[in-house]
Amino acid sequence: MKKTISGIRGIFGDDFSLKDVIKFCNNFSSLITSKKCVIGQDTRPSGFMIKETAIAALRQNGINVYDLGTAPTPVVFRESRKFGSGIIVTSSHNPIEWNGLKFILEGRGINEKELPLILEGQECQNSSFGTEEEIKTTYLDDAKKIIGEIKNSPKIAVDIGGGAAKEFAPRLLEELGCKVQVINPDLKGCTRGTDPTADELTDLVTASLTNDIGYAFDLDGDRLVVVRNGKKQTADVTLGLGIAKALDLGYKNFILSIDTSVSIEKFIKENGGQIQRSKVGEANVMDMMLKTNAQAGGEGSSAGFILPEFNYCREGILTGGLIASMLGTPKFNEVLNFMENYVQIREKTNVDSNFHDKVMEKVASKFSTKYSEVITLDGIKGIIDEDSWVLIRKSNTEDIIRISGESNNSDNCREIVNDSIKIVNQCYEEVR
Repeated sequence: MKKTISGIRGIFGDDFSLKDVIKFCNNFSSLITSKKCVIGQDTRPSGFMIKETAIAALRQNGINVYDLGTAPTPVVFRESRKFGSGIIVTSSHNPIEWNGLKFILEGRGINEKELPLILEGQECQNSSFGTEEEIKTTYLDDAKKIIGEIKNSPKIAVDIGGGAAKEFAPRLLEELGCKVQVINPDLKGCTRGTDPTADELTDLVTASLTNDIGYAFDLDGDRLVVVRNGKKQTADVTLGLGIAKALDLGYKNFILSIDTSVSIEKFIKENGGQIQRSKVGEANVMDMMLKTNAQAGGEGSSAGFILPEFNYCREGILTGGLIASMLGTPKFNEVLNFMENYVQIREKTNVDSNFHDKVMEKVASKFSTKYSEVITLDGIKGIIDEDSWVLIRKSNTEDIIRISGESNNSDNCREIVNDSIKIVNQCYEEVR
């Protein structure tokens, strides 16, 4: 089981059970000052059972629960602003046998100070049994106000991946004036995996040839991957396009995670904006945004654009609409052409979680002699030159260590990443 600010996740029936759901929801109840909590689930088979258990745990602690049913993560985040707290039953991009809980307070994901309070036993003072109510969301209407009307009727292929975006992403685009082709609407018969950043998206690649653009979502609808002219774009491109739209709207202050493409940083600065770097992880990016009053930003590795005025989370569905509004404009081509000069490679290697810290200590020692500048804000980042870097960090969600690299030369980037993978694996062998 993984227990981080990104959520509590595990293989349901193995290291994550209904008993765990009751425990963590009981503890979370003590943090809900509004005594109200909105809840939703993605489309995983175990989702309904977990959601009902979570509802029971909340209600016994005097929390009134507002049930959205099957709903994407951005929708639950948006509604949680009204109710004060929220829970999403999801394991995001993890394989289908996984599931978990993502906790929201005051419209934002929990931070590193709140996580221990959810993991450890807490007393909740309740005087009565909480109520339960099914509710509708105003998410689509709210999103349309931000995006505005799209007049050129672009053709968009949308690969739902059998996830919770099914009733939201296509409908939003259609109501904005787009022509939409839906692929993989249901889990049954779905031709791709749960993580669009890792999958080849073969069907969407083909469909993109007869559409202006293609979108692929993960199971809970917060990740969006772009496919254009038969080519799957990197996860950073989604963020880059969102940033370009934000710059168009006049926003100047941005937060980017430390693993986000240097091309986005340069694009922001060349267009009059300012950036600061945060730790990796949606919650870390959002926490820094709130502390600095940043207007937009996100996390390149998870294809996650964040617009705080609308939502305190990765916004795959809203971003799809924002990108659609730029199709056919000079700004759309400008950011794609700019980012094509850079290559990002993101790999991972299996490392038992019990050895993560020891492996990272050894990697840090080797990097200190290998690179002239090493940044330890989150993991270990070696700066090679102004266009090239490599980052080694523990995953927040899996028993792996992630290796991310970037360069303005594809061969150089592959060499940097392969060399770093060897270093990590050598360190793992040394500490086992």
